Parts: sequence; C-alpha cells; structure tokens
Amino acid sequence: MTKINSARILILATDGYERSELRVPLEELRNKGADVKVASIKTGEIKSWDKTDWGDSVTVDLEAANVNAAEFDALVLPGGQINPDKLRADENAMKVVRDFVKSGKPVAAICHAPWLLIEADALRGRKATSYPSIRTDVRNAGASWKDEEVVVDNGIITSRSPDDLPAFVGKIVEEVEEGVHKRAA
Repeated sequence: MTKINSARILILATDGYERSELRVPLEELRNKGADVKVASIKTGEIKSWDKTDWGDSVTVDLEAANVNAAEFDALVLPGGQINPDKLRADENAMKVVRDFVKSGKPVAAICHAPWLLIEADALRGRKATSYPSIRTDVRNAGASWKDEEVVVDNGIITSRSPDDLPAFVGKIVEEVEEGVHKRAA
C-alpha cells in the first residue's frame, strides 16, 4: 500500500484534453503530496480544450515511449473528445495503458477516456461508466455500463464528466492507497 503523499502518479494526455479533467486531478493530487507527472505522445507542451475553444497548456514531463509503469503507482486518463481519440491511435500511448492495466495498479479514466480502456480490451466483464455518448462503445466492449458519478471495478476507475471530478479524484486517492489489484489484463 502506498500513501497518497508518497505516491507517484502519471497522467497521460495530448493536445485536446478536457482542461478540467487534467488540471483538477493534477492540482488536487499534488496538493495531497503526490508526485504527479504528465506524459504525452509529444514533447514540450500540450494544449487543452476548454468547453468550446482551445485553452491553456501544460508541460510534458516525459514521452509515452519512455514511460515505465513500474515507476508509478497509478495512471490517470483525462477525457475530452480529441485527446483519447488521438491517444488510442498511438502505439506508445496504448502500450502505457496496457502496461498499467496488466500491472494491477489503479487506472482512472473520465469522460471519453474509457475509449483507451476499450482499445486496450480492459473493460470486458467489468462495470464502468463514461460520458453518455460513448456508453454503447463501452457496452460493445463487454462492460456493464452504469450511470453513476464514479464506478470502480478492481482498480479500474471510471467517471462520466467534469461534474464528477470530486468523486473521481477521491476514488483515485482511495485506490492508490489500497495498492495493486489482482486482475486479468
């Protein structure tokens, strides 16, 4: 078990991430003492999507190609429509997701980010939620879709939208402190 104030957490995102879905976990987890890094499929900065237009940017700490899941305690996947769609088409990003799922460490996906879990075939036989417009995708991937602010199934954390961020971040903290989960990849 890892206390949140000594946890190392990775956020995987690229241009087009939903601003609040990256910023809120980043800031709240850091405020709780976690060491939070941002990985992407490119270096430099990545730009957010903020409701109806491009927003601010965050600095990328490491490239997805250089991520070692063994160095982190959890993975956070912000949504937005653009971000997870770009990431699921990138093999380095998908390797990060698959490695974390296989490790049993907590993986948290909000809004459209469950697309990444679908691409990694990590939702089959699990309970999950997502932004309502992709619930059919989640069901078609073999999950039981729930209309709840946060759904946890063996360390896989999913939430619907920015409205659910308080519950989402709370579950990340809880699951990190529970530790590794034994689950089929």
